[in-house]
Formats: sequence, C-alpha cells, structure tokens
Amino acid sequence: MSPWRSPKILAWALYDWANSAFATTVMAGFFPVFFKQYWASGLAASESTFWLGVANAFASVCVVLMAPLIGAIADQGGVRKRFLLFFTAMGIVMTGGLFLVAQGFWALAVALYIVAIIGFSGSLVFYDSLLFDVTDERGFDFVSALGFAAGYLGGGLLFFINVLMTLYPQSFGLVDAAEAVRVSFLSVALWWGLFSIPVLLLVREHDGHPGQDWGEMVGGGLRRLRATFAQVRRLRHTFLFLLAYWCYIDGVDTIVRMAVDYGLSLGFEANGLMVALLITQFVGFPAALGFGVLGRRWGPRPGILLAIGVYLLVILWAYRMQSQWEFYLLAVAIGLVQGGIQALSRSFYARLIPRNQSGEFFGFFNMMAKFAAVLGPLLMGGVSLITGSPRLSILSVALLFVAGALLLYRVDPREGAAQARTLERGGV
Repeated sequence: MSPWRSPKILAWALYDWANSAFATTVMAGFFPVFFKQYWASGLAASESTFWLGVANAFASVCVVLMAPLIGAIADQGGVRKRFLLFFTAMGIVMTGGLFLVAQGFWALAVALYIVAIIGFSGSLVFYDSLLFDVTDERGFDFVSALGFAAGYLGGGLLFFINVLMTLYPQSFGLVDAAEAVRVSFLSVALWWGLFSIPVLLLVREHDGHPGQDWGEMVGGGLRRLRATFAQVRRLRHTFLFLLAYWCYIDGVDTIVRMAVDYGLSLGFEANGLMVALLITQFVGFPAALGFGVLGRRWGPRPGILLAIGVYLLVILWAYRMQSQWEFYLLAVAIGLVQGGIQALSRSFYARLIPRNQSGEFFGFFNMMAKFAAVLGPLLMGGVSLITGSPRLSILSVALLFVAGALLLYRVDPREGAAQARTLERGGV
C-alpha cells in the first residue's frame, strides 16, 4: 500500500508534526530568549546563561541514563504506546505550564523546561521504535522521511504563527510581545496534544509480552538491557553505525545550535537570523521527502554520505562568508539535507537491529543523539577561545563529518542486517 493511503503511516508521521512544535518554538526559538529577558531578568546575564546551560545539560543526562532502560522495559511488556502516551503527556503538561509562570520565577521556569525536555526526548524513543509497526523494511526510508518532513512543516508552520504573534500582538488580541510568547507556549501544548491523538488510536503495537505486571516488566527489562549491551558490541556493523552516527549527527546538531551564535559573531542582525531558521524549516519539508525517495532507490548509506558532503561544502562556505544574504543561502542548503540525514539515519539503523528489541535499541540510538550535543559545541568553543577566530571554530566542525563518513563507509548494510535477523531468531 502507498504510504499516502495508509492511515497508520499518516498517523505515525503526524506525531512528528505534533512534537516538532516543541523543538522549534520552545527549544530553538523562544525559551532561551524569554528566559533571559523575562523570567530571569533580575539575574546577571552570565548567571542566567549558566542556569539555562544547566537545564539543557541536566535534561540531556537524564535522557541518556534512562533511554535504553525504558526502551527495554517497554519491549518486555509490549507497552511502547503506553510509554509514548506517558512521556508525551509529561511534555505537554509542562510546556503548557510555562504559560502560567510569572515574571521573575526563573527557577520554576527551569524546572518545567527540564521535565518538558525529558518528556519530549523520552517520547522519541517509543515513536522511533513504532516504525516497525507501521511499515516493513521496503518502506523504512520513505516513511521515516515522511515523519521528518511532517515535522519540518508542522513545526515551521506553528513557529511562523508564533513569530507573527510576537511581532503584532494586538492583531491577535494580545497585550504585548511577552503575553504573545506565553500564549505561544500554550499553543505548542495544544498543538502537540491534538496531533498526537492519531498515533495513539490508529497504530497497533506488536511484539512484547502483554499482561505482565510492572515488577515482571522492570525485572525482564533489566535482564534484556544487560544482554543488549553485550549484543551491541557483537553486532559489529550496528556498533560501527552508532559510532559513525555519533560523529556526524554531532556535526549536524552543532550547526543547528551554533548557527545563530556564529551569525551574530559576524555582525549579522538577529531578526534576519530568525528568518533563516524559518527558511530551513520550510525547505526541509520537501527535501526530506526527496531523501526518502533517494534512500528507497539507492539505499540509505549513499544518501547519508551525500548529505555529509553537502554539510562539508556548507562549512567551507560559512568559513568564507561575508554577507547576510549568504547566510540565507546556507539556510537553504542546510534545509536541503538536515531532514534527509536524520530520516535516513533512522531508517538505516532500523535495518541493523532486531525487530523484537526495537525499543531498547532505539534507546541506544537516542542516547547517542543526546551524547552528540556535547562534543561539537565544546570543539567550536575551544577553537574560538584558543584562536580568537569564529571562522576557524566553524571550520573545526568538519572533523566530525569526516570522521562520521569514514566510519559509515565501513558499515556493510547487508551483513549488518543479516546479523540483526540472526539475533532476532535467537542466534548470536
């Protein structure tokens, strides 16, 4: 069946449409600025920056520590959808709660933000693992890309509306920009909740051992997790892929997180940089679908290597960039490959893991993604501090992409898939 005619595939993709509003409007867009200018306005700039960094780091550490375990427990009990509902509800309630936080209550804002990130990141473990329940291996590439494409379009659309609300609050019946930002947090919670309903109703979960009590599921999950640690090391190509993914996705995340800071260091206007963020979102929608088609025809590995090549060209261009209009062109270039490299990474990894352990293996996948938020920014910051040159700092990120490409080239898709199927049937 065509993915466009399958209710369960469209329902699954809509969850990306739903939760990407949090990633775009809250994490990348408004929370960092609003935290410093509204909730923590009474703190020194250095102190508010410190607490914002602590919030992001603490949430990431929590996800790193729990992702493989909760994935194993969900696999053991066949309760991936139940866990998806729990973490989604956690993220929605905490995000909506930001609407109620008054000016100056920065500690409460930080606490809600941390729990919201844990809900967002935790839900992705189970959302990713449900890929096996909506399509087979032939559809992995396009369906995975469809999810990311929906995320770029949905997240970008709501973010565009939220930006208009802050620029023209009176047109939306709001008092000022501060109230518009608070209402934006509430809109994200409503958007996330509304578009999460289809995946919970229409996607049927397979595998697991339903009917177990929580004690049995936790005990079984712990035993499975210990076994999975050993299995990951024995699945050579799966292990190599995770190392490659950690390197190149670190480069991707670094560019996402540091692009605005890099533009500001070159003297570009902040409003123009927000426009560039919107450009990336909307270009990412059709581009992710295109990479899905490419992955289906060529296989995911060539598509990922192509995207890495584009990122290296982007870095070289950014190193020599002089004008703000170039920043917009780079935003287009990044939008062309960002969703594609994420989508094909997910579908490639799905081929290299046993279906009956998808939750815990995707727990490792998301754990590596969170670890990837550390090295790149530190590399850029360190090079900038030592050399005093932001241009050299952006150039240093190329090392992550080169290392990732070299490791990925050593991954044999056929042998890796064969090893995963053997493990799925009870072999070693």
